[in-house]
Amino acid sequence: MSEYIIEQIKTGVFETLIMTFVSAFIAYAAGLPLGVVLYSTSKGHLLENRVVNGVVGLIVNILRSLPFLILLVLLIPFTRLVTGSSIGTTASIVPLTVGTIPIVARLVESSLCEVQPGIVEAATAMGASPLYIIVHFILPEATPSLIQGAAINVATVLGYSAMAGVIGGGGLGAIALQYGYYRYQETVLWTTVALLVVMVMVIQEAGTILEKRTRKN
Repeated sequence: MSEYIIEQIKTGVFETLIMTFVSAFIAYAAGLPLGVVLYSTSKGHLLENRVVNGVVGLIVNILRSLPFLILLVLLIPFTRLVTGSSIGTTASIVPLTVGTIPIVARLVESSLCEVQPGIVEAATAMGASPLYIIVHFILPEATPSLIQGAAINVATVLGYSAMAGVIGGGGLGAIALQYGYYRYQETVLWTTVALLVVMVMVIQEAGTILEKRTRKN
């Protein structure tokens, strides 16, 4: 590979990391409350409400069912409205975030459902309010599982970021397409694939380590 290609790959790694972690952070910030709502309003839980749970669940399921490439195209007008452009690293953050929020919501809901009912019952017996129970009992108890879910979220966004290259999203995905696929440079293609695989493995391993440490504490 030429020095120019190597520099492009270095830039692509940086752009991919920016897209991944910014999108994952925003998605988790929005998906966590949604997951809490899904959990707390479901049958038999603190704020049981079939209407709210049904509406939020429907929205989450619809967004989850859309293939990410289709979502990328559908969100082009919204992305352009928010960022002023539909291509580039910054523009890619919008569809990456929107596409990941419903996944985060379901991961959070699943993590909270793992909390033993006895903990909630004990807190309720002490007269704690639903909000207090969620913040001070349920979320801390579910922290290890939430951390593992966060790692899955980051790895998912990383995979999506590669697909964003199809519409000029930047990062390693764009390099793989522009130089590896369109210009038939297989070395570039396989190098970007290998880098993405390594990045996903590192993220997953970091999540596993953090989860084990929180469980020990």
